[in-house]
Amino acid sequence: MEDPRKTRVKLGRLGENAAIRFLEKKRYRVVARGFRLFRGEIDIIAYDRKTLVFAEVKTRTGCGFGFPEESVTTAKQDQIRKIAQGYLVKSRLGEIPCRFDVISVLIEARGRPIIRHIKNAF
Repeated sequence: MEDPRKTRVKLGRLGENAAIRFLEKKRYRVVARGFRLFRGEIDIIAYDRKTLVFAEVKTRTGCGFGFPEESVTTAKQDQIRKIAQGYLVKSRLGEIPCRFDVISVLIEARGRPIIRHIKNAF
């Protein structure tokens, strides 16, 4: 039996890969993945034209515990904002237009991802 933590990590990676493919098809330019700072992480950082997008990806295999996007709590949003500020300072981007998106990935039984992209989620 596989370690549940490894299974979660694999599922998360699968969802992030699907989210990146989705964004690239929409002509987003991905500039970072898994950016870590302050004991936290932003899953995807990408440009949507001239707007810098900080995206949180949530992946699930079912809705028994709610939709994936419902797990982005207020505390998680605060953490992402803090990390995003750190990214802006570290990258010397100054006053650039930014937004925070959530990408919800639901993996069907056959392995096909169903993606919901929630722009300006918080």
